[in-house]
Amino acid sequence: MSFVDKVTVTLIAGDGGNGKLSFRQEKFIDKGGPDGGDGGDGGDIILLASRNQNTLAAFRYQKEIKADNGNPGDKTRKHGRSAKDMLVAVPVGTIATNSDGVVVADLVTDGQQVIVAHGGKGGFGNAHFVSSRRQTPKFAEKGEPGDKLEVVLELKLIADVGLVGLPNAGKSTLLATISNARPEIADYPFTTLKPNLGVVDIDNDSSLLMADIPGLIEGAAEGKGLGHDFLRHVERTAVILHLVDAYQEDVASAYQAVRNELKAYDAKLAKRPEIVALTKTEGLDSEIVDDLLNQLRKLVPAKTQLVSISSQSGQGLQQLKYDLKAIVTKERNKPSAKPKAPTIPVLKITDTSDEWQVVSTDGHYVVTGQRIERFAKRTDFDNPESVQRLRDIMRKTGITHELIRQGIKAGQAVDFATFGQLKY
Repeated sequence: MSFVDKVTVTLIAGDGGNGKLSFRQEKFIDKGGPDGGDGGDGGDIILLASRNQNTLAAFRYQKEIKADNGNPGDKTRKHGRSAKDMLVAVPVGTIATNSDGVVVADLVTDGQQVIVAHGGKGGFGNAHFVSSRRQTPKFAEKGEPGDKLEVVLELKLIADVGLVGLPNAGKSTLLATISNARPEIADYPFTTLKPNLGVVDIDNDSSLLMADIPGLIEGAAEGKGLGHDFLRHVERTAVILHLVDAYQEDVASAYQAVRNELKAYDAKLAKRPEIVALTKTEGLDSEIVDDLLNQLRKLVPAKTQLVSISSQSGQGLQQLKYDLKAIVTKERNKPSAKPKAPTIPVLKITDTSDEWQVVSTDGHYVVTGQRIERFAKRTDFDNPESVQRLRDIMRKTGITHELIRQGIKAGQAVDFATFGQLKY
């Protein structure tokens, strides 16, 4: 299966079932009362983080995901069955953002679930509306439509160590040597076309998850080369292992080029703990290796560990694993930021569900508001009694008075977003 780490999909939650308009009809029972049942709720769409998933390739051709609708209500007060929620498995590390760029789900642990599209509530049957003043209601509610939204699913691998470096710096070779990963290895640039994950055993009791990020080149943060598409996978690593090829003409420039791209992509990456490793040193004299390390030290921060290794001979690899484990453990165990000292509480009215607004443009009237729009969604505009109920709600909430104040005339239309139109 190919590696896909960013897709756009449309999520459509299930619609609520319609309430039933029904009256009891039995032998020897004349004029039985209302007995229409309520509709069932539509299914939610829930993203489920699963360690058994490692790519978003399943969504490459499945651009629309739809949950089931709730069943309608029935006679004898039988409620419709609510639809089952749809669980959509995605890799751990997946972020879902809506069309406005707002994060609606950030799945970082195996088994984590987030509802991203809510199913519509089922409509009430006419039996629900029986009261001392309304003994024979001849209307029932429609089910609410489920949420429909377009989301971008983006996978950001959660690894302990992120391998970075210019093409052919030896990242894939190192990963294949010290882990269970088997990436493609060759002596030409851009051998790695997708991130590779490998488990690195430190000792009998501990291990690290290491990610090989495809080679970066100058300008990667602006979209050049292959690195731009995969820089996101470095964001969540605890430690960066920066490999520099000992056979580069200028090792210091090679190091700085990658550092510049990390910083250009996200300034926080420049502050991430780092170990810099000079690679492919098995065939070099110690004096040459020391000279190359000195060149690197002029740019590498004093507190950053600088080592030389060889994946071919195994030189320095065991100590490197211990060093990585120590830094990862330290980073993962860092206490979270302390909450700010409490300030004097400010009481605010946050419930705006009852708020509404009437906007008129050239005789066209539009009513908006969370609560009134919800009533409009559930109104059967083909049923006069259902429409009258909506009119009563508008009168009680003051909307009718505002329409009259703004000059509405008999026969003019009142729109409720896309849920229906009422003739005044």
